[in-house]
Amino acid sequence: MMIDTHCHLDSKDYDNIEEVIKHMENNIMIVSTASPSDIKDVVTLCEKYNNIYGTIGIHPEFADSYNSEDLKNVEKYLKHPKIVGIGEVGLDYHYRQDNKEKQKELFIKQINLANSYHKPLVIHSRDSLEDTYNILAKYKNKDLKGIMHCFSGDVNYAKKIVNLNMYLGIGGILTFKKEKKLKEVVKTLDVQYLVLETDSPYLTPEPFRGKKNEPVNIKYVALKIAELKKEKIGKILEITTENALGIFDLKL
Repeated sequence: MMIDTHCHLDSKDYDNIEEVIKHMENNIMIVSTASPSDIKDVVTLCEKYNNIYGTIGIHPEFADSYNSEDLKNVEKYLKHPKIVGIGEVGLDYHYRQDNKEKQKELFIKQINLANSYHKPLVIHSRDSLEDTYNILAKYKNKDLKGIMHCFSGDVNYAKKIVNLNMYLGIGGILTFKKEKKLKEVVKTLDVQYLVLETDSPYLTPEPFRGKKNEPVNIKYVALKIAELKKEKIGKILEITTENALGIFDLKL
């Protein structure tokens, strides 16, 4: 069994969403919100398909525009049995650096929710890894787990992140020919700290780069990890699946 720990399944992104989901039959998808308006759509998918679970949260892109009702909506659905985490949340300084404090404030509020509801975090961190690490180290409780989605740091930061009880989300970027830093991270760290993700419909792995991504392509990420670790793909899938089941407390 494979678990895609981070994907987006908006019907606007696919010609046939039913077909995309069918390709993952007998496997599991964790669908993440991309905006506050996505929350109900994610819940609907979870209720419709046995093999889909969800994480909900407010992305840092909306740090200037979200309101208190959006946060109340997140909190309301955290009680849903198939909402298994808070995400994707975090910091993104790639396009905006003028609202760093607002982003941090929103991130901290959602860490506090995760602490209160004992839900794992799915964290977006782009060009902001130091601040992300410092906030996590200060505000998360010692038992809180989570995933650093689409991890892009070096080996040093990878070790610091996993020491916070966080796992590294490894996706299609690992398969890119020119990517060196992430390959070094995967070679260095034990698979016990890794989970698989696609971030569909984005970041399509080789050999399909340039086409729209979908969760079934997670097998190509697993194959690359197996190659780098000189391990059988079955073992990689076994360990990463167990990691994901533990993080999201999934009892299948």
